[in-house]
Amino acid sequence: MLTLLPVLLLCVCAPACCVFQTLYCSIADSCDCDFRPNVRELEWDLYKNVYGQHLAQEVLSEEVARFVADKAPKRPLVLSLHGSSGTGKTLVVGMLVRHLYGSAMSSPFVHQFIPTLHFPAGGHVQLQRKTRQMWTVVVQEQLKSWVQGNLTECAHSVFIFDELDKMAPGLLDVLEPFLGPSHVVFRTNYRKAIYIFISVAGEEVINKAALEQREAGRDREEMTSAELQDAIAQAVYDNPTSGLYNSSIVRQKLVTAFVPFLPLCRRHVERCARAQLCQRGACGRGEVAVAAAADMLYKPSPGNYFSSSGCKSVPAKIDLLL
Repeated sequence: MLTLLPVLLLCVCAPACCVFQTLYCSIADSCDCDFRPNVRELEWDLYKNVYGQHLAQEVLSEEVARFVADKAPKRPLVLSLHGSSGTGKTLVVGMLVRHLYGSAMSSPFVHQFIPTLHFPAGGHVQLQRKTRQMWTVVVQEQLKSWVQGNLTECAHSVFIFDELDKMAPGLLDVLEPFLGPSHVVFRTNYRKAIYIFISVAGEEVINKAALEQREAGRDREEMTSAELQDAIAQAVYDNPTSGLYNSSIVRQKLVTAFVPFLPLCRRHVERCARAQLCQRGACGRGEVAVAAAADMLYKPSPGNYFSSSGCKSVPAKIDLLL
């Protein structure tokens, strides 16, 4: 009889713990309660709704799955997304945070930094007159305080840095201590955070590789992300208009993965158009999707293999055609 006691207690305590946790989460503003990563749903979403980006699908699925499965990660997850405008970078980020936090971008634990919005140059004219270096130091201190404050609130914080090509070089270097394997503050493990950089820098390297693949008669799905990692890292490090220009983040290899977004072909643009039509309740208007894709500009010449603006102009084209 005594041997059954531990089993009985376990049966009673387990549901009780679950009930108490549910009750706690119903009244507490806790990121541990809200952080419910669903990697399988993320993988399905990427597969179903992102077109022509097998490299991004593979890298994101693998890196996110590996990171969330590790209860004590050695360092934060740092993803740097690169590619031409309209290839799906922003779309993918939305999917990622939606499958980490159900409330997605509206979650209080998901933070987005846009340089033209948060630190517009026009708002620091007097500071810039003194010296650009002084302005950078002031902004870095604000950025550091912002990141550290949010991490203190939630170790699982997600930080999105958009438009890196419009960010002052050197600004992001203030994040270096947060991205390494050893930075821990009282009651907060900085290694559980996720950082996402978004930039068009490196698009030349990516587009060139895709073009060479096409002209060699090889399937684009045969390309691997490993082929592009070092080339993208070097390209953004050497690019004066990149927020990672000469950055210690790149030099210290603190980026977990550089995620390449390939230029889109006409068939991918047509799929984007079909998806847009279905969202408008017009799934049967396949001829509109074909016409929208045909009306886009393509490059390079000769060949005209890739859409100049990806899927970005598709909604406007459909507005004109419907």
